[in-house]
Amino acid sequence: MNSPIEVNRTAKLFINGAFPRSESGRSFPVADANGKFIANVANATRKDARDAVVAAAAAQPKWAGASAYNRGQIVYRIAEILQGRKAQFMAELNDAGVKSAEKQVDQAINQIIWYAGWSDKLAMTVGSSNPVAGPFFNFSNPEPTGVIAIVISEKPPLLSLINQLCAAIVSGNTVVALAPQSAPLISVSFAEVLATSDLPAGVVNLLTCDSDEIAFWLASHLEVDGIDLSGVSDSELKTKLEFEAAINLKRVLRDFDDGYTAMQSWLEIKTVWHPQGL
Repeated sequence: MNSPIEVNRTAKLFINGAFPRSESGRSFPVADANGKFIANVANATRKDARDAVVAAAAAQPKWAGASAYNRGQIVYRIAEILQGRKAQFMAELNDAGVKSAEKQVDQAINQIIWYAGWSDKLAMTVGSSNPVAGPFFNFSNPEPTGVIAIVISEKPPLLSLINQLCAAIVSGNTVVALAPQSAPLISVSFAEVLATSDLPAGVVNLLTCDSDEIAFWLASHLEVDGIDLSGVSDSELKTKLEFEAAINLKRVLRDFDDGYTAMQSWLEIKTVWHPQGL
């Protein structure tokens, strides 16, 4: 019997719920921790980033309009699917040279469930009913910021990916995320998890690319409302990206201290006055 032909993986981008190749046809090879070739990965361009922003902007109103309970159930479903593919993610983390792969996958699943639980509780903890002098009700309610660009941190790759994405989407934002070239297959596989969950197309868009190259275009893009720079390790580059983000007064998350603070970073507070008795 002939030995089976080895099928090398060709990992693509994740834009608007589909897996297109880069419009330029560019790709880069990925090897495991021992230097063995394991995949060719699409290398996103500025045009791919624009397509991802268009998809995120189109999906954002409907995602923000979904009930908090519904968003929480969808995020929880992501954890269910990730758990079913635990062995695959452990293998890919091992290929990337990550120690304690099983522990990291378990932590990632727990974190997704944690974010899902916050979905219908954010309004109670961040919003408020304000005392005023006069015959009025005064409420401060949180609303999503809009389209968030995220530079995913290289370490730890899966946990960083989970935390940065979920902190943005759980409250109704949509995302364009730049995956690190050091561990791109983790992000591509997680995109496959998202594609088979109930998450609407365009809510999360993942680009494998040179993050330093594409981040500048997203930082200055007028339809991007916020940018997470916690995955940028170069402090000088981070400052330059903050300067680019000022073009339309984007919200900027410079450091990811904890999930709750990050969720708050992607919320706008709207205050409403309403006359009593009406």
